[in-house]
Amino acid sequence: MDAIYIPQLTRLPERTATVSFDESLPDLETLTPVKGYLQVKHQGNYLDVFAKAETILTLTCHRCLKHYNYRLEIEPTELIWLNEDSPTEPNATDLEIALEDLVESLSPQGYFQPTDWLYQQLCLEIPQKQLCSHDCSGIEVNQKVAKLPRPTVDRRWASLEVLKNQLPRQN
Repeated sequence: MDAIYIPQLTRLPERTATVSFDESLPDLETLTPVKGYLQVKHQGNYLDVFAKAETILTLTCHRCLKHYNYRLEIEPTELIWLNEDSPTEPNATDLEIALEDLVESLSPQGYFQPTDWLYQQLCLEIPQKQLCSHDCSGIEVNQKVAKLPRPTVDRRWASLEVLKNQLPRQN
């Protein structure tokens, strides 16, 4: 998706740009292309951004480590403030930002990057707890492996073990 020049939005009907997409996003491994649309509306001193997108990801279950497919559907919305003090370069990372300035803002003379914004929104919706099913029992432990004898204590730690036995036990 091409970047949207913010001053150009004011010349569009209803000050709104709508972008339909059906493509793979860089840095996001998906089974299917990301499909949907994104709408950016210029509201004077802020942009009102809305999207509807869907794709299918292959995730790894955190319990049993099996791969499974997950349908990711999002409908994010965000207000992005237009601020003259915002950097016009997208990679200006050397700025010192005050705590009260931790809101998304762009320069009114800059560009809105729909691909980056959509990538961020998709990543935020990937589940933190990835389970292939609610009743996943996890990795099955082989009983033969569970009954292996315990390894002997490394002889280099023998002196520490003697010292540990001399200390009074605490309950």
